[in-house]
Parts: sequence; C-alpha cells; structure tokens
Amino acid sequence: MFTGIIEEIGTVKQIRQGTASAVLNIRAERVLEGTKVGDSIAVNGICLTVTSLFPDTFTADVMHETLNRAAMSGLACQKRVNLERAMQINGRFNGHMVAGHIDGTGKIIHIHRDDTAVWFTIQTKPEIMRYIVEKGSVAIDGISLTAVNIKKTGFSVSAIPHTVRQTILQDLKEGELVNLETDLMGKYAGKFLFPSAEQQKGHRITKEFLTNCGF
Repeated sequence: MFTGIIEEIGTVKQIRQGTASAVLNIRAERVLEGTKVGDSIAVNGICLTVTSLFPDTFTADVMHETLNRAAMSGLACQKRVNLERAMQINGRFNGHMVAGHIDGTGKIIHIHRDDTAVWFTIQTKPEIMRYIVEKGSVAIDGISLTAVNIKKTGFSVSAIPHTVRQTILQDLKEGELVNLETDLMGKYAGKFLFPSAEQQKGHRITKEFLTNCGF
C-alpha cells in the first residue's frame, strides 16, 4: 500500500525486454534506505517488487499484465520516474490509499499555468472515468492528486509548485501517456452497488435491497 506522496525521482538505468515481460534497473538514493530484496517500491505508480539491490540501484520484474495496462512504452534509459516505498503503518497518511495496481492509462491533452499552479487535462476511457469523481482522489504516475472538471472521457488536476518540483510532472508534455489508478474504495463500492449481470447471479446486496433497509 502506498500514499501517492513521491519520495524521490529516480532514473531508468537499464531495461531488459523479454518476450512478454521486462526487467528494470533503476538508479535511486532515498528509497533504497532500509529497503531489502522482496520489498515493494512504486515506480510511476506501479507496485514492483525489488529483486536485487546495489549501492545506487535496484532491479524489478515487470510482468505481462502490467505491460498491458501501464504506460510502459514511454520508458527508456535515462527516463526519470516517480518512486515511493510502501507506506509504514506508523507513518503519516498524507495522500490517499494507493494500491499500486494500475487501472489503465490516460493521455495528457492540455497543460497550462494558472499563476503558481499547473493544470493538466487528461483524456481516458469511460470505464476508468466511472470511478473518478469531482474532488475525489486519483493517482497519476503514482502522484496523489484531486480530480476536477469531470467529463465523460476526461478530467483535470491542478498541481502546486512543490508537487511539480518533487515529481516528474515537470517533465510531462502534451500527448504523453500517464498511469492512472482510481480510488480504491470507489471501486469496491461500485462493484457491490452496481454489479455486472454475471456478478448479480446469487447477489443479494443490490441498490433496492439497501434502500429497503434504510440506507
């Protein structure tokens, strides 16, 4: 579990591409402190397991499912990435609940400044927008941000100067793809309140059931 508060910007040192998988070698500093093999580090919002450690780098495997869902095609050697270690149970919860499991990608269609803030408008699929609500939380490349200007196929976020400086938001350009993870609680609520036809077979908790029970 992560919080969406980026700890540092790392750099992709090497990518070993397999048939349907990849191995990343990432240069980092802060996130290596106290880290051991088997620990989780979010790389641009993707929860990856550390498979080996060196003084200034770590490696992680990227499986087929992650390659299909995430914006991995833009990764290349020397590309900068957002990094966050898994949260400590006794730490401050400054962002929101981020699982590190990417729902899909979005395309940056507009970037503009509003005094000190920077606005990013992102286009994505309706099935992802279903779980993005006005003033709700969304993780963009692992960054905890607040969604506004909700449309059927897109939304906007505004980032303060500190967030831009501490993340790869400063590197992003219009037309680039970003990783999106919608609110975890929203996905669970959506599944139970509005199940698919297949899920409804034998499903006793429905909207009508809750209404009849006073909810």
